[in-house]
Amino acid sequence: MVMYEVIIVNEKELERKKKEIAQDGAEKLHILSDFDRTITYGLADGKKTPTVISQLRSDPKYLGEDYSKRANELFDVYHPIEIDSKISLTKKKKEMDDWWMKHFNLIAEYNLTKELIKKVVREKPLRFRKGSLKFLTLLNNKNVPLIFMSAAPGDMLIEYLSQNKLLLLNISVISNLYEWDKDEKAIQIKKPVVTSVNKDETLIHKFPIYDKIKNRKNVLLLGDGLEDVGMIEGFDYKNLIKIAFLNENVEENLPAFKKVYDVILLGDPDMSYVNKLVKEILK
Repeated sequence: MVMYEVIIVNEKELERKKKEIAQDGAEKLHILSDFDRTITYGLADGKKTPTVISQLRSDPKYLGEDYSKRANELFDVYHPIEIDSKISLTKKKKEMDDWWMKHFNLIAEYNLTKELIKKVVREKPLRFRKGSLKFLTLLNNKNVPLIFMSAAPGDMLIEYLSQNKLLLLNISVISNLYEWDKDEKAIQIKKPVVTSVNKDETLIHKFPIYDKIKNRKNVLLLGDGLEDVGMIEGFDYKNLIKIAFLNENVEENLPAFKKVYDVILLGDPDMSYVNKLVKEILK
């Protein structure tokens, strides 16, 4: 049995928030969540699990050898920038925007289709954290909106949810969606583009889901990176509980995570802690 650790930064403050959210009821709550390595596991056999986008990049049988070569060349250039903590956020946002646009344009250039997305999702499953269906069902049964905000290709993300029977009625996706031609071939990505570092600029009030959540001032936020807390930017909340899955470089990253999250889950766990907390606040 794999052991995991729960770190609560301020237990008294967390209990206060939980109590107030429970008192306000389900109709005042919504959930904001990252997708890759948050609702899915972060590690497998000590290695990073695939993200939605890497399913295309890592296997040339879908879009061809030339696509994979060019996509991995982009990865080799930009990924070191993405993970370099010494680079300013302003510069990093520009570089990541360049990377995402180049890669999404490359995918369209090599003839991504809706049918190919379905094939990739069927053949290359993601490992959803155990208890994910229970988590989503708990929220759906109480009519609590869940918004996935992700830098992934949104059409693939939605298909992963759909094929795993996780695309419930309460779920919305803010992600990178393609425009399609009459033959269901990708033309170009819609703007604005969501990257790994600009979620603070992806303001929820610019999206249709805002009308459903604007009066739901209590928020549970789930992420696996420091930038994920930016999902709440621009939203006038009453109570906010932020939970992180810290999957790697724990010793190095923990101090920074403690500054921005309320709860940090170590050991790449299932959804047990999150489900327990949700049950407590949705009595």
